[in-house]
Amino acid sequence: MTADGGPEIWFYHLERSTLDQVLPVLLDKTLQRGWRATVRAASFEALEPVDERLWTFRDDSFLPHGRADQPHAERQPVLLSVARENLNRSQALFVIDDTDLDGLEGIERCFIIFDGRDDQALGAARDRWRRLKGQGANLSYWRQAEDGRWEKAA
Repeated sequence: MTADGGPEIWFYHLERSTLDQVLPVLLDKTLQRGWRATVRAASFEALEPVDERLWTFRDDSFLPHGRADQPHAERQPVLLSVARENLNRSQALFVIDDTDLDGLEGIERCFIIFDGRDDQALGAARDRWRRLKGQGANLSYWRQAEDGRWEKAA
């Protein structure tokens, strides 16, 4: 969390990997840190492939998660949600589409993940960056190096 009380906002620009490849790894690292996470999208339809992928992330295990429209949402270490409220008291919020950034209470780090090969998603991310920068948000921009590692570019 920043000195002004707002979360760090990290933009992840997908160029070499897909959301399907990147999101489970970031969620796994978040859980290893001892944090809870929310994955937010504009619709549950957008979250269905995420739900499926988290069950099959590894051959020998899955990432524990649930949906906000199911019982016990508040208990989930990873919550898939369209709600603006922090239902499971997450420290990390993962935004996978152009949904609102409302409801950041309790969030320490917000990850905005976008596909740089999609012109609409890229344009929306650039607009969002400019808007947040103008509001004085604590922003970081991450992109993949040739070898697939993430590098902070801004």
